Amino acid sequence: MHIISAIGMKHIRNFCIIAHIDHGKSTLADRLLELTRTLSERDMENQVLDDMDLEKEKGITIKSHAIQMLYPYKGETYKLNLIDTPGHVDFSYEVSRSIASCEGALLVVDASQGIQAQTISNLYQAIDHNLEIIPVLNKIDMESAQIDVVTDQIVDLIGCDPDDIFKISARTGEGVAPILDAIVERIPAPQGNPDAPLQALIFDSVFNSFRGIIAYFKVKNGSIRKGDNVKFFNTGMEYVADEVGVLKMKLIPTGEVACGDVGYIISGIKNATEVKVGDTITHTDAPCSEAIAGFEEVKPMVFAGMYPVQADKFEELRTTLEKFQLNDASFVYEPESSLALGSGFRCGFLGLLHLEIVQERLFREFDMDVITTVPNVSYKVYTSQGEVMDVHNPSGLPAPTLIEHIEEPYIRAQIISKSEFFGPIMKLCLDKRGTLISQHYITADRVELNYDMPLSEIVFDFYDKLKSISKGYASFDYHMTGFRPAKLVKLDILLNGEPADALSTLIHEDNAYDFGRKMCVKLKDLIPRQQFDIPIQAAIGAKIIARETVKQVRKDVTAKCYGGDVTRKRKLLEKQKEGKKRMRQIGTVQVPQSAFMAVLKLDS
Repeated sequence: MHIISAIGMKHIRNFCIIAHIDHGKSTLADRLLELTRTLSERDMENQVLDDMDLEKEKGITIKSHAIQMLYPYKGETYKLNLIDTPGHVDFSYEVSRSIASCEGALLVVDASQGIQAQTISNLYQAIDHNLEIIPVLNKIDMESAQIDVVTDQIVDLIGCDPDDIFKISARTGEGVAPILDAIVERIPAPQGNPDAPLQALIFDSVFNSFRGIIAYFKVKNGSIRKGDNVKFFNTGMEYVADEVGVLKMKLIPTGEVACGDVGYIISGIKNATEVKVGDTITHTDAPCSEAIAGFEEVKPMVFAGMYPVQADKFEELRTTLEKFQLNDASFVYEPESSLALGSGFRCGFLGLLHLEIVQERLFREFDMDVITTVPNVSYKVYTSQGEVMDVHNPSGLPAPTLIEHIEEPYIRAQIISKSEFFGPIMKLCLDKRGTLISQHYITADRVELNYDMPLSEIVFDFYDKLKSISKGYASFDYHMTGFRPAKLVKLDILLNGEPADALSTLIHEDNAYDFGRKMCVKLKDLIPRQQFDIPIQAAIGAKIIARETVKQVRKDVTAKCYGGDVTRKRKLLEKQKEGKKRMRQIGTVQVPQSAFMAVLKLDS
């Protein structure tokens, strides 16, 4: 314990690993932990930092993790803090926090796939924060590795010397050891004043049911000790530091976290809203004058309703979402109600993968089963009274007569692909109302395309389609560019004449007819048959644009009238018809959860 606290600031190195999804980031982290003997061989397993079952199953990193390694170099002990980052575009928010807490980054590129869009966008973020970049070429042991080609790509991208690039295989461990020396030599020690008032940036928080909220932070100035009175700068809440320490595979209490170091604080906080990721911790009696800057608020891109399967579980869902928000600061929610589904929450997500992960984690970690409505994006509605409204949900749209115009969010999409898929990718982007901004060849057979596209068009299935037409070779990254006017209409789905508000969508005028027809056909297969005919209609305002009918289940009432007069049969059928009519007036139509999910996969 004394060794850990005795290591001075000039012997600390804070770094993160930047890479596209599946380029071997977690495997490289495993090798570094092995080489520094942070873990005994008995505790070692693959993707050891990915502690969620979901991360191991999908082979992706969802949350950023921090871990400390001690590394002897030239007779001195160095403290290396690795803050692991996710690679998927939906979790780029986690990456921005890790980058804000580091002085250097390992840029990992797959030798068989080359540079991908996500790598470039995270790299630019790291360069903006003046991080020292160490380029690493991974998977050189694979038969499909193109070492010389990808080396040239890295040199073009960051302008380094070809000899500066580490060529490794994280799976076998070949060439990994020199990276540790490079981390010590090339990455600068953290800058800060140990005697200044305490300033520490919170980059993550987790919820522990026994100890409350545990916040992870990096100390920029000053130091923090056990028993100190601290306050969170932006929320203004004050606490006592019950325990502070460093992050190894487990939390290790040290009594003090010094300037430049990364650690955790437990102060018995029970309420989720009191800890804001990106907030600054300071002392109560001698506070710092300003919060640490360089941290952006998260912007949800996709909105969907979440409702409890049983209506009486509403309060339980509220508590679950509060706890969940602690483990995932990029998730936002607010209460809303729906005619079809009762009370629930409108939730904001970073993308469709994020939505899927949240749904799965709620079920696994909190045993909470939820119904998710059709995802959509947030629109700006300009009314004829001169007001501007933010609408996240089609049911929140004012009457058509009050709307002057609607603006939808636009993104700048960056797609990198092999040039043989150039044609199909351009067609896909044009179908999604994209406008080509620029194209250029990175190498002879790799092309980069930049498009302006409406966010609503990529929310559903754009990424899946892009992957399938490019045989998995295209990579995709995007960022918001602002709002533009659009011709949008509200498409309602009527079941038995009643609008099902959970199925209504805001859609571009040109696609409305096609989408409405597909919806009706799909729902016809999914809605169970009743004793009466159920008309399924797609409508824009009062105009019906498509219709399908779920046929009634017929009971043969005339079976007992064999022989005899035909009027007897007719009389029975008329009587049955009256009954069906009455039943249809009071009958309700149950929409199964599969119907809501099927709408997302309409084209498949």
